[in-house]
Amino acid sequence: MPRRVHWKTMNGNLFETGAQAGAETTNEWLTAHCDGGSRGNPGPSGYGAVIEDAKGRVLVELSEFVGIQTNNFAEYSGLLGVLRWAIENGGKRLRVISDSELMVKQMQGKYSVKSPVLKPLYDEAKKLTRRLEGFEMRHTLRGGNKEADRLANEAMDRGMGKVTMPKVGKPEDFVPRRQLGQPAGGAASPQVSKPASPAASPAAAKATRQTLEGYVKDGVVHLLGGELPDGIFVKVIRE
Repeated sequence: MPRRVHWKTMNGNLFETGAQAGAETTNEWLTAHCDGGSRGNPGPSGYGAVIEDAKGRVLVELSEFVGIQTNNFAEYSGLLGVLRWAIENGGKRLRVISDSELMVKQMQGKYSVKSPVLKPLYDEAKKLTRRLEGFEMRHTLRGGNKEADRLANEAMDRGMGKVTMPKVGKPEDFVPRRQLGQPAGGAASPQVSKPASPAASPAAAKATRQTLEGYVKDGVVHLLGGELPDGIFVKVIRE
């Protein structure tokens, strides 16, 4: 069975589930599909990757939240993740498939790296490729990287935290759904909303009213900053 690796940024701990498939030292080519994304660019970012052996068997799935970063930073983080995994597990030849045309052409030497943020990541990636006997990078359209894209979105979901809202129910029925990880730097995570106290006056409630932005995916509300303090009534407005 393949092993899925969830990287948790808090305290630098690594969480692992399942059993890892054997990744013995081999001269065969490993293939890694990797993807990175950012909700906001910059915003909550993460990467996902699937590494397969020469027979197409999945060896490992990687999924890491990398904090508030850009799309390109997340893409390079995914590349570094698969390079490190391959080297640490005895891989000699690695083929990386990514839908980031910029990163692929930079690694192929067709584009220069001018960003002071990306340059150290690029340099580290080139350094790691020199430890392999063979390395290739190929570009694919987004549809060719579906599993890596899914894992990248899972990483961003874990980093942002989740508040699950039932389709039918009262504010007091709202319950949190937390997964591994939280935003880097101790950013506030969504809290459970509760109905306003009967003793609170309408004027007081109006005075403390505020608007928080977010989006809904699969019935789950994701906040893009801010927090939900206890003891308030939450109204969701669809735009």
